[in-house]
Amino acid sequence: MARLLSVNVGLPRDVEWKGRTVHTGIWKEPLNRRCWAARLNLDGDGQGDLAGHGGEHRAVFVYQTESARFWKEQLQWPDVVYGQFGENFTVEGMADSDVCIGDRYRIGDALFEVTQPRVTCYRVGIRVNEPRMAALLTSSGRPGFYFRVLKEGEVGAGDEIVKVDEAGERMTVTEINALLYSPHHPRDRLERALRIDALSSGWKRSFEALLRDSVTGMTGGNAGLAPASASYPAAPGFHPLKVVSIVDESADVVSFTLQRADGLPLPLAKAGQYVVLRLSQGSGERPLYRSYSLSNGPSALEYRISVKFEEGGAAAAYLRDRVRAGDVIDVSTPRGSFVLLQGTSPVVLLSAGIGATPVLAMLNALSSQRSTRQIWWLHAARDGQHHPFDAEARQLADALAHCRRYVCFSKPDATRDRKGEQYTETGHISQATLAGAGIPAEADVYLCGPSRFMADMQTALTNLGFAKRQVHSEIFSGLESMNPGIVGNTIRAPHLPEKHGASGAVVSFARSGINVHWDGSAYQSILELAEACDVPVRWACRTGVCHNCESGLISGSVAYGPEPLDKPANGNLLICCSQPVGDTVIDL
Repeated sequence: MARLLSVNVGLPRDVEWKGRTVHTGIWKEPLNRRCWAARLNLDGDGQGDLAGHGGEHRAVFVYQTESARFWKEQLQWPDVVYGQFGENFTVEGMADSDVCIGDRYRIGDALFEVTQPRVTCYRVGIRVNEPRMAALLTSSGRPGFYFRVLKEGEVGAGDEIVKVDEAGERMTVTEINALLYSPHHPRDRLERALRIDALSSGWKRSFEALLRDSVTGMTGGNAGLAPASASYPAAPGFHPLKVVSIVDESADVVSFTLQRADGLPLPLAKAGQYVVLRLSQGSGERPLYRSYSLSNGPSALEYRISVKFEEGGAAAAYLRDRVRAGDVIDVSTPRGSFVLLQGTSPVVLLSAGIGATPVLAMLNALSSQRSTRQIWWLHAARDGQHHPFDAEARQLADALAHCRRYVCFSKPDATRDRKGEQYTETGHISQATLAGAGIPAEADVYLCGPSRFMADMQTALTNLGFAKRQVHSEIFSGLESMNPGIVGNTIRAPHLPEKHGASGAVVSFARSGINVHWDGSAYQSILELAEACDVPVRWACRTGVCHNCESGLISGSVAYGPEPLDKPANGNLLICCSQPVGDTVIDL
């Protein structure tokens, strides 16, 4: 019979790691008394990162002494101690290959239900002084698992563990773990997993995403793990496109229309996507890389980018001063996850300034579909001279069956701008504006504009009851960083690292405008190089397991070391475990 060998608890603490401070609850110590198991936690226990640990479905982490001995032998550790893997319960028996999600057990006075395998992160590697540990635990089929507390009560070392009920759908912790993290995701097994009521909601969402891919025939990558920013991978590489026209859209915005010189079709972009331009500066200087939204409707014949000229904008100045009709520019395949979703729900296109470009492409797409959806076009500009696409947006909106147009000018010109014709109201788009626009609660909102505008609109939409999943936004400076547990992480503008060479492969972080030579003796991964440059990055495991770091590979290729458990989609890369092979451009 299985037995509880030790109950281990610990409150979060700060530890030093690679010159940074990490707040973590991974250190657990055995108790010499009985302990109360509550719905969300054991008495005296805590988690440092509540986004990734803790909660009702992750109240108690269980690990087996047999697995601890396995790692002692495999990694030649001198010893292992109770709580070394961050576990709350060290148990004898209950192997991951035997325990099924949904099984229920009585321990002491409490009742528990198995909800999910452990999701390992870099902090277990800190605890056991083995950076590869997150990948080793997951790939070995020995991750451990979480309990949900169904009935609170006292537990203590020496208690017997009695199975009192079994899940109807028998899938072990090892099977569920492999179904998500391995490259094999059979449809029938995904359907079985989704029938397990006890399986935690996060794992269910991952399996639902994998199932959608299997139904639609999508191949490559792991939809259950890939972040939204990696949802629409694009083939790496640049293509020479000819500038066929240059059109002034306003006092400070110019559109460039691009076509293939040979007349062959272009890859069809999704409405809202962008392209990356590689602008050669000559004279031995590194190229400039800049991302620009496509502002035209769906077309296999041409792309249109619309560029705002601002003081200090190197790429915009290049396009203004050096590019003429007939010139050829290197352009990437369209990419990006800020795309118009298909469906029947109402659509709100909300923008300010040059942020109109991706939502204008969406308005073009809705027009080409002769959409009957309810649509709101809300845009903020300074005045009529700084209001690009006015005539085009007006024509598109008027042609749609159910489109309402609302434009705010912050400083309209009294002599040129006519209220009621060119603009609706004076001022800025506000929460009151949105509330008065009659937008249904079920609408999807597509948001793009300057950072202050984005922040204000996000707050206003939240206050009005819009869920996070309803608000889709484009941020060209990159996604918000995710570095779980790091304390006091100062946000700095991207820059070259303190020590950088003048030879070797060049890694270009396109969104951040950084070109740096790769030094394999100083960095083990592209992630470490990005961190040295203060390029915003997202990660959790740092060993090729979780895919939080999955990013777009604009051009070039990479090698993996260590190999990820499941490769990203073609056109993407995992920066946490990859190294460049030659010059490489990354969408960060």
